[in-house]
Amino acid sequence: MTETSNSNPISTRLQRIAELARNYPESQLKTLAHHIDVDFLREAYRLTRKDGAAGVDGVTSAEYGADLESNLVDLLNRAKSGRYRAPAVRRVHIPKPDGRLRPLGIPTFEDKVLQRAVVMVLEALYEQDFLDCSYGFRPGRSAHDALQALRDGVMTLGGHGGFVIEADIRDCFGSIPHGQLREILSQRMRDGVLTRLIGKWLNAGVMEAGRTSRPEAGTPQGGVISPLLANVFMHTVLDVWFETEVKPRLRGRALLVRYADDFVMVFDRKDDAERVYDVLPQRFARFGLQLHPEKTKLLSFQRPGAGHDPESFDFLGFTHHWARSLRGYWVVKQRTAAPRLRRALCAVSDWCRLHRHFPVPYQRRMLARKLQGHCAYYGITGNYDALDRFRRGMLHLWRKWLLRRSNSARRSWAWWEQFCAHHPLPPARAVRSTLRLS
Repeated sequence: MTETSNSNPISTRLQRIAELARNYPESQLKTLAHHIDVDFLREAYRLTRKDGAAGVDGVTSAEYGADLESNLVDLLNRAKSGRYRAPAVRRVHIPKPDGRLRPLGIPTFEDKVLQRAVVMVLEALYEQDFLDCSYGFRPGRSAHDALQALRDGVMTLGGHGGFVIEADIRDCFGSIPHGQLREILSQRMRDGVLTRLIGKWLNAGVMEAGRTSRPEAGTPQGGVISPLLANVFMHTVLDVWFETEVKPRLRGRALLVRYADDFVMVFDRKDDAERVYDVLPQRFARFGLQLHPEKTKLLSFQRPGAGHDPESFDFLGFTHHWARSLRGYWVVKQRTAAPRLRRALCAVSDWCRLHRHFPVPYQRRMLARKLQGHCAYYGITGNYDALDRFRRGMLHLWRKWLLRRSNSARRSWAWWEQFCAHHPLPPARAVRSTLRLS
């Protein structure tokens, strides 16, 4: 079936929810589910990714879309009447860079559509409450916005930096207590239909090797709604607490930047940083979360000079450090974190090994896409050297695996230079650099 959607009425409904939330910031909204109808579900279907794996029911997006209208009407009736049963999430495991396995949840396609519809409603509500310090999984915000806000914030703390709390929450998405999450949601949203649906998703369970387990904590694995629920939880646990209880008690200035469950705090006074660092584990323990003791640390990030020897810290894949600008001033720079660079090159090596016998033009085309994708994220101001190292590493690995095809190991360096001239990779580009001329 051809996807068609008139999103104007949908956007009008979402604007009404947002306006209501802005006008009544302290009120509980109790009638939201009536905005969800077949047109709303059709828009949710349009926004749902169609290339994902099937869930426990084995139904693909193409099969669901073959009789879309009938399926959406049936889904709406079950959701509104309470007859909808949230299916278990199919769990698979994918390898992590450290060799361990990461569990990955795969909901059914129908579940994704319904979750997307609920996310659209709740997003319109909670976007009016969320603070500027949070950036993850929010419309119109990105990791690059968080990085820029962090850099600008550090530079404006008198221009001398300060003291940084680099925090790591242990399995945040899998540890959020259901009871406290429901309580936080009820402070702003008391719609019976939506509350019932969220409760069903929290209790749906996980199916692995034919067995279903029902965890007592954590947001729905792999669910579209999971990042939003985590944001709502962290908004209360961290963001509001930091703005309303922590900052008024500080003697100096402070900054919080959060992206989903990753966050950094910056203080211009050491005593303020130490006080917050001491109380932070207790704050998270109240809400069933635990900070990783080895990955959570307080470090000095003052501008070099006058006896200061600043440390560096990592956030969102970048190492933040002090360095001289082109004009000789001390500035905060962000470069690709060493573990991320190694991980990216290991992925390139694995790909080249598996595809070394494929046609060279195909290999060049795919490697060019990988390089451009890498630069799309890591191509920020001041990070060109790391981008160039990635490109040179990619060329080295490509040559390594090409020479292992049959009897190619005796190829000379002149051959490789001629090869690169005939099959060139694009140059590394700082795509998001503020120094590039348009």
